[in-house]
Amino acid sequence: MADRPKIFTPAEVAAHNTAEDLWVSFLGKVCDLTPLMNQYRGDALLLPIMECAGRDISSWFDPETKDVLKYVDPLTNCVRYYTPRGRFVHVPPTGPRSDWVSDIGHPWWRDKRYEVGLLTAKTRWIRVINTLTSQEQRLQVCSEETLAEILQRYLPYNSHARSYTWKYSGVSLDMSRTLGENDVLDDDHELQQLRLDQNLFSPALLLHFNDDLTEG
Repeated sequence: MADRPKIFTPAEVAAHNTAEDLWVSFLGKVCDLTPLMNQYRGDALLLPIMECAGRDISSWFDPETKDVLKYVDPLTNCVRYYTPRGRFVHVPPTGPRSDWVSDIGHPWWRDKRYEVGLLTAKTRWIRVINTLTSQEQRLQVCSEETLAEILQRYLPYNSHARSYTWKYSGVSLDMSRTLGENDVLDDDHELQQLRLDQNLFSPALLLHFNDDLTEG
């Protein structure tokens, strides 16, 4: 678990949407490009990235090669990078340029130094209900997260969350497993087919106090 990458929701990525704090997601990865923004501050080649701050830019890349999309220039018959928003940092110019340094090492989209985690394939809304206080908190979580990781999301609302037993439908949850693995099923698709409001049918996880605060 120590080596497990952190998983983010699109909303968490979207919160980092300024030049001073800029994240993007693509091809399932989440990258913090703030160091890149600082390194190339003032460079016009940052503009396409800034325009997409906090968003998913998978459409820029070929999912097989993991590289920027390419096309054949009809005028020159040469293979070029396809950048409809404009050329961006580490994309070479279309022709020889005296101001272009070809030896850049790994381009930022292949540089693991910028990777901070993975983008969830599916978000889920749940309700966490404290049976001791009747406090209810709605949380958006990642379908790949274990209950222990969901607990970490809940801690800001209850610092003693570890002193509770987490249950669903009367059954204690295995904190090392995901919601799905604990039979907390995702009914979003069925609810959508029935045209029912998914927000009204979020599964409720019940927290039962263990009579101690030693794990706060």
